[in-house]
Amino acid sequence: MPPPAIPIRALASFVSTSRSVSPFPGNSTILFPYKFFSVSSNNPSFSCCSSIFCKAFITVPVISGSRSSISRKTIRNLVSSTKMGGTVDESMDAVQRKLMFEDECILVNEEDHVIGHDSKYNCHLMEKIESENLLHRAFSVFLFNSKYELLLQQRSATKVTFPLVWTNTCCSHPLYRESELIQENNLGVKNAAQRKLYDELGIGPEDVPIDQFVALGRMLYKAPSDGKWGEHELDYLVFIVRDVALHPNPEEVADVKYVNKEQLKELIRKADAGEDGVKLSPWFRLVVDNFLIDWWNKTENGTLADAIDMKTIHKLT
Repeated sequence: MPPPAIPIRALASFVSTSRSVSPFPGNSTILFPYKFFSVSSNNPSFSCCSSIFCKAFITVPVISGSRSSISRKTIRNLVSSTKMGGTVDESMDAVQRKLMFEDECILVNEEDHVIGHDSKYNCHLMEKIESENLLHRAFSVFLFNSKYELLLQQRSATKVTFPLVWTNTCCSHPLYRESELIQENNLGVKNAAQRKLYDELGIGPEDVPIDQFVALGRMLYKAPSDGKWGEHELDYLVFIVRDVALHPNPEEVADVKYVNKEQLKELIRKADAGEDGVKLSPWFRLVVDNFLIDWWNKTENGTLADAIDMKTIHKLT
């Protein structure tokens, strides 16, 4: 049975004073009251509320360990993103759901000026992308080994957007935090890239020093994933050449492989022909079609600096 309903005033006080929520050991589910509202009896997801207690609940997974505790920001985002009479998507993987509400993306305009922030959840809802023109900052890392082979990853089956597609080494977002908002020398993006290479692929920071990342350019694109989710990103394109130890996180990555140019061409051919179920992420395909081979050649012959253009924003939507 669920715990008794909690007064909204008590929850508000709890959220405002608690740094994190992790009251139960092990893997648990906490039921948080949503807000005062009435719903029809034919909605099985909710019960009607009295004037004091709300008996509608948002379920939030709690995974043991301090990194998986639920911050008050997460709860606020859960509440604000759950519409009247709606529910949090229970089909979403627990880890991905947590990231969707915990991570705050950097909102920018088409000139890449910071204009605010919003949850990863809201930034990837096509309804909000279209109605509010939400555009967020992103990055795409292309990591080459000392043989100048490009490391690709296949996104995990639990990813909310573009599951099981093949893409470049690491694709994610700088978050709305001081270390990842630094504009000078694109340091915020590089800090975020280092963080996510560790989160997704287990590549330690010592293997990918900040000063080895080369930010080459920016592109703006929009791409729906399915009827609900999609991307609208101002994407920083970042190269690095390093031999690294890989420890992929299965929550993020289904598979990895290094490819040379000919192997990449074969992967593209399969994707175009629909062979073996191969699919490529739309942002990776845009980079392949517009920049990659030229930049790859310059990487091999030591003239990559000639390709740097951080003034232009390539609008590829």
